[in-house]
Amino acid sequence: MKLFFWILFFAVFYTYIGYAILLFFLTLFKKKQKIERVEDKNPEWPEVCLFITAYNEKNILEEKIKNCLSLDYPTEKLKVVFVTDGSNDGSDEMLKNVAGITVYHQAERHGKIHAMNRGMQFITSPIVVFTDANTTLNKESIKVIVSEFSDSRVGCVAGRKKVIDTIKSGAAETGEGLYWKFESWLKKKDAEFFSAVGAVGELFAIRTELFRSVSDDTILDDFIISLNILSEGYLLKYAPQAVASETASFNVHEEMKRKVRIAAGGMQTFLRMLHLLNPFKYGRLTFQYFSHKVTRWTFAPWCFFLMIPVNFIIVLLNPHQYLFTVIFSVQLLFYWAAVLGYIFDKLKLKLNVLFLPYYFTVINLATILGQFRYFLGAQSAAWDKVRRL
Repeated sequence: MKLFFWILFFAVFYTYIGYAILLFFLTLFKKKQKIERVEDKNPEWPEVCLFITAYNEKNILEEKIKNCLSLDYPTEKLKVVFVTDGSNDGSDEMLKNVAGITVYHQAERHGKIHAMNRGMQFITSPIVVFTDANTTLNKESIKVIVSEFSDSRVGCVAGRKKVIDTIKSGAAETGEGLYWKFESWLKKKDAEFFSAVGAVGELFAIRTELFRSVSDDTILDDFIISLNILSEGYLLKYAPQAVASETASFNVHEEMKRKVRIAAGGMQTFLRMLHLLNPFKYGRLTFQYFSHKVTRWTFAPWCFFLMIPVNFIIVLLNPHQYLFTVIFSVQLLFYWAAVLGYIFDKLKLKLNVLFLPYYFTVINLATILGQFRYFLGAQSAAWDKVRRL
C-alpha cells in the first residue's frame, strides 16, 4: 500500500511540478541564442494567410475585423480569410461587405475542423496563421511568428495565449490566468530544450504545404494539426511575443464545460498519436510529449484523487507513521481550501489563495469526466460556445 501511495505521489508531483523543475535545469546551461530584430530576419516578408473560422460570431466580428486590419504586416502580403460554415446570423454577409477580406461560407454546419479542411483547399499563401474569432492579436504578432520560419526546420509556430484581467475576476479567471502563465513558461522551456509540444487554436501558424486534412470527428484540431507536423520531423517553435488575448470563462461552470471537452479531445489525441511515444524514432520529443501532455491527459488526475483514500488507509493501519499523517493532513487542508474557494466564488468574494486549489481540483475532475465522455462517445467535435467575461 505504501509503495502504491508513493507511485501516486510521484505521478502527481512529476506531472504538475517535477517536469517543470527538470526542464528548468535541462535548459539552465543551454547557450542562449542571440536575439535579433524581427525586421532583420525577414527583409522581404512572405505572403501570409490569416485564417479564422467563425460560427455565429456577428456580435464580435466588428472588433475582430478592426484587429485584423490593424496588424503590422505589409497589407499586400496579408490575406485575411474567414470560413463561416453553418452561420445563420448574417455574419457571412457582414464580412463580404468588408474590403480586403475573403469569406468562404456554406449553409451546413459540420464543425470547426470540417470548415478548416474545406477552407484550406483555397489557401495558396506559403504560411497560414490560425486564430479564433474571439481573440485579439497584438500588433506585431504576425511578423514575430513569420520570423521563426526563417529556420527551415520549423514547421509550426505557437503564439502565447493571454487571459485578460477584468474587474469581475473570480475563481475561473484567477485559475485560468495562472494556468496560462505557467503553461507559457513551460512551452518556452520546451522550445529551448528541443521543441514545443502542441499548439492552441487561439494563435498558431504552419507552413501551408504541411497541412494534412484531419478527420471530421477530431475534437482538438489545433493539437492534431501541430502534432502531425512534429511527426514529420519538423520543430514547433514558441513565440511568446506573439500574443492572443481573450477574456476568461464566465464562471467555473463554463470553464469546466470547456475543460471536459478538452480532456475528451486529449484522450482522443493520445490514442491517435501513439506513435509519438516511440523514443527510438522521436527521441527527445517522446520524452517531452509524454511528460507535458500524456501524463495530464491519462493517469495523473486519477492519481491526484486516489492519493487521499490510499493515504487514509495507510494512516489507519499505521497510526505511528507520522510522515503519512502529515501528508494526509496537508491533503485535507488542500481540499478544505478548495471547498472554501467554491464558497467564496459563489459569494463573489475574491481570495486567490483559495481559488487556486478550487480551480486545480475542478480541472482534474473535468479531465476524468472528459475521459468518460470520450469513451462513451458522448463528445461531439462541434464546439459548444462557452460564455466569457
